[in-house]
Amino acid sequence: MKKILAAIAALATAGWAAAQSSVTLFGVVDAGVSYQSATSRDVTTGLSSKQSKWSLANSGYNSSRIGFRGTEDLGGGLAASFWLESPITNDDGATGIATFNRRSTVSLSGGFGELRLGRDYTPTFWNDTVFDPFGTNGSGTNVISSVSASSGLANANYTRASNSIGYFLPPNLGGFYGQIQYSLHENADSSTAVDTASTNSNAGRYVGGRFGWANGPWDVAVSLGENIAIDTTELTRKVRTANLGASYDFGSVKLFGELSSVRNGFESALAATHDSYNGYLLGATVPVGPGLIRASYSEVRYNEGAQGLVGEDPRVRKLALGYVHNLSKRTALYATVARVNNRNDAAYAGSLSSAITTGYGSSGVSYTGLPRSSTGYDFGIRHAF
Repeated sequence: MKKILAAIAALATAGWAAAQSSVTLFGVVDAGVSYQSATSRDVTTGLSSKQSKWSLANSGYNSSRIGFRGTEDLGGGLAASFWLESPITNDDGATGIATFNRRSTVSLSGGFGELRLGRDYTPTFWNDTVFDPFGTNGSGTNVISSVSASSGLANANYTRASNSIGYFLPPNLGGFYGQIQYSLHENADSSTAVDTASTNSNAGRYVGGRFGWANGPWDVAVSLGENIAIDTTELTRKVRTANLGASYDFGSVKLFGELSSVRNGFESALAATHDSYNGYLLGATVPVGPGLIRASYSEVRYNEGAQGLVGEDPRVRKLALGYVHNLSKRTALYATVARVNNRNDAAYAGSLSSAITTGYGSSGVSYTGLPRSSTGYDFGIRHAF
């Protein structure tokens, strides 16, 4: 009898614990056939170069991932939560749950809002992805995001920041929302006579915030951020980002827009200079039965001389069109086509998989001067669980 009572007590305790907390396994498996091509032509010789590639890629519609998240009700309106999310490359199976570098956070929330610790998305990245009809995924990714994340800016904290402390406003503020984030650089203070970026104690630090208002069909948000980038060629490099995004849902069509400015500042013992990248995006989504048509046009203008560019008024433009057909709430087929044009030597670092022009050559010949272009196609399936 005592054993039966003990078993009943154990089951009751387990049931109470289950009622107070929950753990969820979730993920996305996205794969598709992708084709990209890029061309360039020399202004003097007229010679042209082209590269193209077929591939079975992942994350053309949504980023492939697997994760665990959970919440425990602490009572009195308090809750503790965790979120561990890992990228996966399901096209070749090479990357699985090796790291949780997509997100790894623990948080405490209540009437005061939420305090979140760990690796998380930066506030300034959110506008680039939320107000992009393609969600900064696949060949349709807007060029604002592509330029901001390029290797030329050395902006390691563009999408996510490690070692961060974040605060989120509570959700009951009449549609107003916001967050601030500070990422610890975790470097030892240096008292060396010559301070370089590699020894700068602030290298790797990020601080930023995002505030917005969402009510009915409207969603408007502004964000600001600063990242101290690691750069061994300059004493200090500060990448400052500011953007303003908005969307309005008419029901039959949803419109998107964004203005963005990225300032890449160099401060040395002799002088202070900067490169600037000013961009905008216009986009729309149109529901059609079980499907969704997506379209966007984005442009980024470089200041003359940015990253060594010599053309007058260099800029990059991108037009993207796509269609998503929902077979169910969790499974969808998608197709995307995107075209990039670089004007006046506005080549920037990227990859074929993102339909970004980098300026290619062949047989040891470098082609520069005239506009370069690239085209990308994605055809795939996405399943979420």
